[in-house]
Amino acid sequence: MFRILEAQAPTKQNATDTINTLSGRLQSATLLEDRRAAILGLRSFAKLYPASVASGGLRNLINSLNHDGEDVDTTKVVLETLLMLFNPDESSPEASDDIALWLADEFTQRQENITILLDLLDRHEFFSRLYALQLISAISSARPERTQECVYTAPLGVSRLVAILDDQREAVRTEGLLLLTALTVSSSDLQKLVAFENAFDRVFAIIDAEGSLTHGGVVVQDCLSLLANLLRLNASNQSFFRETGGALKVAAILDQVRREEDAPDGVADWAASQRDKNLWGLLSVVRLFLSTGSPGTQVNQVAFWQNGVTPLILEIAFHPSMDMSIRAEALATCADLIRGNSSLQERFAQSDVVSPSEGSSKLSIPTINGDALKIRNARPTVNVIQGLLDLALAVSSVSSFDLRFAACGCIKAYVYGHGPIRLHFLARARDGYVSDEHEADNVLTILLESNDGHTGDPYRHWIAAVILFHLLYEDPDAKQLAMEIADGDASKGEEVVTCIQSLTENLVIGTQRGCDGRVSIAYLMILCGWLYEDPDAVNDFLGEGSNVQSLIHMVLQPHPQKVLLAGLCAFLLGIIYEFSTKDSPVPRATLHEILTTRLGREQYNDKMTKLRESPLVRDCEVSAQMSPYETFGGLPEVYFDKTFVDFLKDNYSRVLRAMDRDPGIEVSVVANGIQKGISREMVDSLRSQLEDRSKALQKAEADVLTVERKLGQEQADHRKSQEGAAIELNRIKSINESLQRHHEEDVHHIEVTNQRILQEVQEAREKLVLSLRAEAQKSKRESEDAAAKVRTRHGAETHDLKNSIRKLDMMIEKLNKDHAQDLRTASEEYSANVTLIEARLQRAEERATEAEERAATAHHSMEASDVHRSSIQAELDDLLMVLSDLEERRAKDKKRLRALGEPVSDGEEEDEVDAE
Repeated sequence: MFRILEAQAPTKQNATDTINTLSGRLQSATLLEDRRAAILGLRSFAKLYPASVASGGLRNLINSLNHDGEDVDTTKVVLETLLMLFNPDESSPEASDDIALWLADEFTQRQENITILLDLLDRHEFFSRLYALQLISAISSARPERTQECVYTAPLGVSRLVAILDDQREAVRTEGLLLLTALTVSSSDLQKLVAFENAFDRVFAIIDAEGSLTHGGVVVQDCLSLLANLLRLNASNQSFFRETGGALKVAAILDQVRREEDAPDGVADWAASQRDKNLWGLLSVVRLFLSTGSPGTQVNQVAFWQNGVTPLILEIAFHPSMDMSIRAEALATCADLIRGNSSLQERFAQSDVVSPSEGSSKLSIPTINGDALKIRNARPTVNVIQGLLDLALAVSSVSSFDLRFAACGCIKAYVYGHGPIRLHFLARARDGYVSDEHEADNVLTILLESNDGHTGDPYRHWIAAVILFHLLYEDPDAKQLAMEIADGDASKGEEVVTCIQSLTENLVIGTQRGCDGRVSIAYLMILCGWLYEDPDAVNDFLGEGSNVQSLIHMVLQPHPQKVLLAGLCAFLLGIIYEFSTKDSPVPRATLHEILTTRLGREQYNDKMTKLRESPLVRDCEVSAQMSPYETFGGLPEVYFDKTFVDFLKDNYSRVLRAMDRDPGIEVSVVANGIQKGISREMVDSLRSQLEDRSKALQKAEADVLTVERKLGQEQADHRKSQEGAAIELNRIKSINESLQRHHEEDVHHIEVTNQRILQEVQEAREKLVLSLRAEAQKSKRESEDAAAKVRTRHGAETHDLKNSIRKLDMMIEKLNKDHAQDLRTASEEYSANVTLIEARLQRAEERATEAEERAATAHHSMEASDVHRSSIQAELDDLLMVLSDLEERRAKDKKRLRALGEPVSDGEEEDEVDAE
């Protein structure tokens, strides 16, 4: 019977079928109650079967938010179901991280889905707002970038989110605060929109409502996290923060912290821990305004000083009852607030603080009517620089390393980039050292006095060395002032020991006595920074002949910190050789021989390479937190100053190649406008370029030789043409002169002949006339009768004579005409020859002109070749300048990342090593 009933019973549905049925009912149902019932059914499966519910009913659930959004109960159930899909049961067989990604993609691929959730924020119903914020947060966790884009483009999306901060219900407000923090981590556009929605004032209002830093809890931390997101690397928001009085609000919060700490009852221990976390967060927010190298840093520094933030932070740093880590963070913030700003550095030095040595003792608090006066406890005060030196250099336990290290950083910021302050600080230290007064906080006294093995607190010498290193680093005036410091009076016959020799002596003695390696490293840091690019300091070091041998011995001898000490000693030896001269106490050639024979090129390279590859150098990021760096002896693993490590990395390649330099070539160093040594920069720079330029240079030289050959041939042809034309011209001139000479001789001969003939004719005529006259007279005397006959005969004879004279004149005229014809013929021949010679001469001149043009073309080709070589040189120089800028920007970006606490990967450091 039971079997029959079981056989007639309907088939049981599994979870998947039920989910599909409910999804279909949600999609097809027309009544609100039916859809709500289907949603409730899906909600019951959402925790255990998230994948099935999402695949079958996700889009229907989103559509329900759009169509049934006016119904509060339905909206609440839909949002709860969607949240369950994002957070399924861990024991669910369908639980997977891919489900959240798929759900987030479904929401973010359509803008209207995010807009629906943002529309729910306009309602004041508690669960609608809370669940909508939680759902957007879940979507943002899975797909942050796409969610940021959807919120940014949604109408009034950012305004609605920021308005949640005004909600008086703590759960909703906190959820909105967390969502805004998540959305503004990386999107600068969202950061600007949120800031301009009056987010700063709203955040400060929440902090005040929560009880400020002292009484506020985790919500205050979340507020500070949101402030950090809005201000980090966002110059626009930082400017808006300043203009809206944000600095004044920060000052008010800090003043409240200081007043509550100074109150008679102080701050309870249970509240101090959270207060310190909140205060640390606020100090971190202030440091976001002070990124090194940012254009707005100095403006921010001035704004914080004018609004009283810097003095308040300084008071907190020296407040004896504050936690050590908070005081260290406050000092680090003070350092950022004055670094690189000369006016603030000078004003900072005029401040007074509570004396660290007297800070633990409080005077009695006067009371009026049993109530404590609301005033600060009266404590002895000292100048802030004196107080910082007391904190950094006073002998104390290693547990206060964080505070001492931060005080050292504040002193470094005080002298950073301000030459007069460096000189004043160093002069005060020199005067205190020269006087017989013992000053426990004088850096020169600590470093120059005999090292008696203070192994319990090596950081006293280390911090003093770091301060002196920063006073001398890249400052020729400070180095010159330090060169004047010496022990002993030569006028009294005492041996004069210079500052460099004293430092070297303490280094050698400390190493021999087995002092902590940090002390030896401290001395080596000073010497490396001082001797670099300072030939005078190198000569001072070499004035004691055993110093070089001592350094070589330290390189070769075993030591607990062998890699660091040996590498630094090798680095210092390389610097000494690099900047030594032939006039040094140990000449450059002798020093090179000592290094190559005693140390050797391989040992030198090996020590330098191991130093560079040491994690303490390669990954150096000095942290003020001691605990991660504790060793068996309880000392922090802090060996190097960050600036020194940058100095070492920047100059590592040059010093490594120093042993390869020819001892006969000295380095050119310019200090205070004075060049020292012989320049070899051209040799070093051209050596790396010769191989690349050789082919181009050989080709250019071949072209020049070809052009010169053509030019020589053309010039030879031109000279040959000129010589032929000159010979031809001389021949024509000789012919012309000969013709002219013969012509003159012919004319002279003819004239002489004519004159002779005329003279003969005249003589004959005269003779004839005389004869006729004689005959006439004779005839007249002989006979009157024969007169007529004689006259007749005389007339005939006279006629005959006249005819003869006429004939003679005609002959003379004919001779003249024939001679003129000969002259014309000769003149025409001469003119023809002259024309021919002029034509030949013109052709010769044309050929000469053509040859000169070819020569000019060849000359231009040579000039073009020279211009090409000059352009190659200019391009190479430009590439070198671009590479240097990139390296500097990379170094600056790295410093900024480190200052912000961001990690730097090993790959980036190794790339930097290759670049160097």
